[in-house]
Amino acid sequence: MMRINNSLAGYYFALSVTPLVVNGSANAAQNNTEMLLVENVVVYGYRTDLLGTSIAAAEGVVGSAEIAARPVSRTGEILEFVPGMVVTQHSGSGKANQYFLRGFNLDHGTDFATSVDAMPINMRSHGHGQGYTDLNFIIPELIQDIQYRKGPYYAEVGDFSGAGAAQFSLKNSLDKSEVNLTAGDFEYRRLYTATQLELDSGRLLFGVEAQRYAGPWTDIDEDVHKTNLLVRYTSQIGSGEFSLTAMGYRNRWNAADQIPLRAVGQNIIDPLGSLDTDVGGDSNRYSLSTQWVNPNWSMSAYVVDSDLNLFSNFTYFLDDPINGDEFEQVDDRQLFGGEVVRNWQIDVAGKSVTQKLGIQIRHDAIDEVGLFKTRSRNRLSTTRVDAIDETSLALFAQSDIQLTEKMRMHLGLRHDYLQVDVSSDRAENSGDASDGITNVKAGVSYSVSDNFETYFNLGQGFHSNDARGATIVIDPVSGELSEPVDLLSRSQGAEIGAKLFDNQRYSISTSLWYLALDSELLFVGDAGNTEASRASQRSGIEIASYFWFAGGWSIDSELAWTRSRFTDNQLDEGKYVDGSLPFVASAGISYSPAQTGFHGALRYRHFAARVLDSFAQQEAGATSLVNLGLGYRWAQWSVGLDILNLFDSADHDIDYFYPSRLPSEADEGVEDLHFHPVEPRSLRIRLQASF
Repeated sequence: MMRINNSLAGYYFALSVTPLVVNGSANAAQNNTEMLLVENVVVYGYRTDLLGTSIAAAEGVVGSAEIAARPVSRTGEILEFVPGMVVTQHSGSGKANQYFLRGFNLDHGTDFATSVDAMPINMRSHGHGQGYTDLNFIIPELIQDIQYRKGPYYAEVGDFSGAGAAQFSLKNSLDKSEVNLTAGDFEYRRLYTATQLELDSGRLLFGVEAQRYAGPWTDIDEDVHKTNLLVRYTSQIGSGEFSLTAMGYRNRWNAADQIPLRAVGQNIIDPLGSLDTDVGGDSNRYSLSTQWVNPNWSMSAYVVDSDLNLFSNFTYFLDDPINGDEFEQVDDRQLFGGEVVRNWQIDVAGKSVTQKLGIQIRHDAIDEVGLFKTRSRNRLSTTRVDAIDETSLALFAQSDIQLTEKMRMHLGLRHDYLQVDVSSDRAENSGDASDGITNVKAGVSYSVSDNFETYFNLGQGFHSNDARGATIVIDPVSGELSEPVDLLSRSQGAEIGAKLFDNQRYSISTSLWYLALDSELLFVGDAGNTEASRASQRSGIEIASYFWFAGGWSIDSELAWTRSRFTDNQLDEGKYVDGSLPFVASAGISYSPAQTGFHGALRYRHFAARVLDSFAQQEAGATSLVNLGLGYRWAQWSVGLDILNLFDSADHDIDYFYPSRLPSEADEGVEDLHFHPVEPRSLRIRLQASF
């Protein structure tokens, strides 16, 4: 494999992630495109020079080299490459993770948009939560790069992007065919293999991942059975690069849900135990997507078939002392959509202007989204069942104006229209609704020198609310009247930042940001009804630093401080945004001097103590984890050892504070801290062959 030089890395990023000609002619860009089709590259994203192309400091790209070098315990943790992002889990390995960024408890994805090659991952009006983002269908070794953007400043990114967005780009080629076998503690087993065929008309890439895992739990076998398949065809068609990608994912698992602290204190269970051993689920996702990209056009289309059956029990015997509080959430849908984006350059009054104009369409055909009361995974009654058709259309435009040799201006405009039709098992909750929203984005960039650039941005964003919340009339549990919500909820942000970059030594970025959210109502998938959420403001400081040294050494640190407060004063509510993280830190040191020989990486992740209620009377402790990865590469073979949770921390992966009831307790239950522990120290050994 070869390392790409700085200019090629910058162009590759511009072409495959945001297809935009920044420097040079279209013909030169086409020549580079043709070269990329026949020459494999390793993308070192943090070493990519984004000065002169990015519009904000909190924007970056993570390359395949960084992804391969970092030890991770689960697929969802690849989002922790986004500086300041925390990825946790409160239940089984098969469901979407919990995400935290910029003072948000993003739940399973609300307010952070994710996509794979322009195919959205966030699910609207999902059975388990709005914006549900399950990354388990992605094979990490086949990610080419991840482009991340924080803040609502990008016209091409719409729903769920208030806190930011990340786009995964898949590999078009492999340097060699690969087989990777991994085995570890708690019956962890994983097989990954990928190869490619060179055809007269293009290239065909195959990738397969199979994983089994029992987990460290004392009273359940997590019994994870995960399988991923990817088939990708790429070819040069006309002046652009064409890809057709089929992805398939199946998973089933048992879950160790969060547990009450008092159950551990009373020796009812140990910290790795469970109160309901019947919970878990199964999930499938199949997709077919296509893209055609050249320096002036980007076109994509996709179709996704997705379903989830999830069994959970968070309150045990609080609502039903006889059968318990176990419930099933169902989501069965097809997703269709695509986008067309046009890029071009013009001169206006002697100023160079790069224009981007696009249209996006998406339709969710949700055959069933339901909530059922269950016992031992057998249905007892129906809380709510709906079928939903949800269609959105978006138009956006963005201009990058070179005002002077050193100053650029960015202007963006985006309009989204959303229409929903809900057919509910309760006639009063059926109906249709629609909403539209126009958002404006603007900013300036100033190049202080060839290595230093500053930024100022203002922008509006939004996220959609669950369609069921927009047509609800009767609460399905209480039978009382319920107030419908607006389909679209706005956010507004501002940011000042700076980037300092030297492709031989360092990349440093810092930003001071602010984000405000309107008052809104959110649909709660765990209860089948709507729940009030208040207007809030968040602000913070982020610093991300990466340093490279001779001999293959590198050091990095990512620090984020956040202040999150509700802005409406209510006598019965406090001002603190519960669950928001006030401080996040990540740091690492790695050594990788050559294509062969020894390599290693040591990673530290910390998120600080945080409040669990709006009065700051309940607090979760801080969590710190250290992972270590070691390995040795030969020409065609490599061996590796990952030690996850190196110091065997007993901290909590996530904490909540709410009432629950054990069988011997009073009918009203007990308010308590409920937690999911980090998994204990585990070793994983891998053997890889390349041919």
